[in-house]
Amino acid sequence: MNVFKSCLIVFSLCLITQHPLFSQTQSDDKVFYHTVERGQTVYSIALMYDVPEEDIYRLNPSSRQYVKSGEKLKIPQKEVATLSEERKDEMYVYYTIQTGETLYGVSKRYKIPAEEISGANPGLTFQSFVAGKIIRIPVAKIQSEPTIVTQTVVKKIEYTIKKKETIYGICKQFNLTSDQLLRYNPELKSGLKAGMLIIIPVEAEETVTIAPEQEEFDLDAVMTARNEIRKTNVARIAMLLPFQTNNSPNSGRFLEYYEGFLLAVDSMRSSGMSVELSVHDIGDTNQKLQMTLENEALKKSNLLIGGVTNEQIELIGEFALKNNIKYVVPSYSKCDRLTSSNASVFQVNTPYQYLFSYATARACALFSDYNIILLDTHDKDEKTLFINTFKADMRERKIDFRELSFNATSFSKDLAAILVTTKPNLIVPVSSSVEALRKIKTPLRTLADGKPEYRLTLFGYPEWQTYTDFLEDFFVLNTHIYTSFYANNLSKEVQRFNTKYNYWYRKNMAPTYPKYAMLGFDTGMFFISAINKYGTSFEGNIQNLAYSSIQTGFRFERVNNWSGFINTNLYIVCFNRNFTITRTE
Repeated sequence: MNVFKSCLIVFSLCLITQHPLFSQTQSDDKVFYHTVERGQTVYSIALMYDVPEEDIYRLNPSSRQYVKSGEKLKIPQKEVATLSEERKDEMYVYYTIQTGETLYGVSKRYKIPAEEISGANPGLTFQSFVAGKIIRIPVAKIQSEPTIVTQTVVKKIEYTIKKKETIYGICKQFNLTSDQLLRYNPELKSGLKAGMLIIIPVEAEETVTIAPEQEEFDLDAVMTARNEIRKTNVARIAMLLPFQTNNSPNSGRFLEYYEGFLLAVDSMRSSGMSVELSVHDIGDTNQKLQMTLENEALKKSNLLIGGVTNEQIELIGEFALKNNIKYVVPSYSKCDRLTSSNASVFQVNTPYQYLFSYATARACALFSDYNIILLDTHDKDEKTLFINTFKADMRERKIDFRELSFNATSFSKDLAAILVTTKPNLIVPVSSSVEALRKIKTPLRTLADGKPEYRLTLFGYPEWQTYTDFLEDFFVLNTHIYTSFYANNLSKEVQRFNTKYNYWYRKNMAPTYPKYAMLGFDTGMFFISAINKYGTSFEGNIQNLAYSSIQTGFRFERVNNWSGFINTNLYIVCFNRNFTITRTE
């Protein structure tokens, strides 16, 4: 290859990498790269960027089977040129931050004010503006073409003086005044000599490209303003729940939720916090909810709580975003487009894929030196996603495990053949059903009692805390469960709450999982405390809020730089052999 061709290739590559939508060195304007984080699936990533799952599978064929934390996926970029002007107002392109890059640098690349980028990414901080993270760029704000103008410029040319030339003659030749000529050539004041080299100023018209001016943007100042504590004298909260519905179990649960929330309001008022609570029955239909959202007084709320169905949650979410109101989704546990793109949303119930991923990571940390046995009892309620995630995590961490298929006639013998005495043994059923527990509890207890050297431990699921008939077995088998919710009925805090609830409402709580009255109480205590301590813009400080729950723990994190928050709290509950219960976060 000759030198000319080499130079041409290098020049071409330079032009390509300077294109505004060139996201990173191994990308182009048609794709960008997303680094998978714990708990994310192809489905949740597709929701995040509003692209079809099939497009991600097409660009990343192996993702059909599994995606793991740290893996880089190609994501199709929006075809900006094909969008109508109306659609551009609500569309974004996505950019992968490069090593050493600044927000100011990205703003220059896209010819868009840095504050517009910051506004489109409410979660943007110094911690999240790092190489590999994604930010979104509002399409309507991108200035795709620079300004082109024609202006008069002064060019300097060199001129050699000839014999017998005079200053007058040179000025006349180039249409200059003597002052102009002397300004550029002060040495002419001493006289003119043939052969002298002088400068001649010549005016000419020139077409120039002017990029939009970009001011330096102080992200630190913006973050300080976002996190500034704006105290309020009163917390204005609106609750929108289906109290009168055709689904009586649903209405009963949310009535209990409301009752528990009232106990939180009473507790916060006793500590000096003023709370204004309005309650709205939104029923089963969207029509009733839409009428409620037309209430002008609702726009003055600091916090909205409620919504059950997808449609209800989406309507309330849009209203909250439009009116800059925080919105708490109390019982929805699916991964939803709303949480991925609406910065006003706080999802209390952890989406299953995040819960499973955090639980398996914790299990790997707790039981890495155990003899781990996955037990298939061939029952319903198999936790396929959890087990597959657990297997993948163990393989990645090089933790050995075994798999055993349950056979009623030979289970004790089959299990004993793979148990060891050199380290503890962990039994993990792949089903969470009560039938699965019934099959294995007696053989496991026989082994635990007769062969204590096996040091058996049982690991299982949130549903198990409702199987009260197995409580003694759980203690004997040193059972650990993972869960988002757990109330220890032996604790003084839970006993006090039960006593107060019974006194106020003259009834016991329904035996549900979770207990909705406790869910309402914990939610009320947490968010009213947040408003009391940090004001209505509490989101920037929410991770600093310490709250000791009776059932529901809170650890809110953003899904991405422009999303709302999901609760990533996880409890590991251990039924110890000494008949005590410990709950650790």
